[in-house]
Amino acid sequence: MRIRICAVGRLRAGPEKTLIDDYLKRFDRTGRALGLGPAEVLEVGDRKNAGMVAEGALLRRALPGGAVICTLDERGAQISSPDFAGKLAGWRDQGRGDLAIVIGGADGIDPGLRAEADFSLSFGKMVWPHMLARVMVAEQLYRAATILAGSPYHRA
Repeated sequence: MRIRICAVGRLRAGPEKTLIDDYLKRFDRTGRALGLGPAEVLEVGDRKNAGMVAEGALLRRALPGGAVICTLDERGAQISSPDFAGKLAGWRDQGRGDLAIVIGGADGIDPGLRAEADFSLSFGKMVWPHMLARVMVAEQLYRAATILAGSPYHRA
């Protein structure tokens, strides 16, 4: 199952990009044997004052056809890392070829796009900077792959 992190805004070189690249490389290595990956980040522009609807249209174009859509949203489900790993395995086992994890802009995700999602995930009630949210998604993908592989990375 291929994974695309669809995010509003451009990430410049720096520590966040380094972390994302590292975790996605680890995910690709670990997930390959599990039928997970590759994973990539696809960025869409964040035009000033364009609003959620315009960003939603850009994000929709970035979604692979037929993909499972998982939005990152503060109103989403707060689940454990093993439960997230189970979600990934479940979608993979259903034969879903693509997963799109959607991270909106500063104002959030267009309500119309949010309504189309198969699942909505929250990293808690706190709001996180979008660049850190990308790092957290990348790390959780790697963690999920290690959980499914039985690796000692995740210690619960």
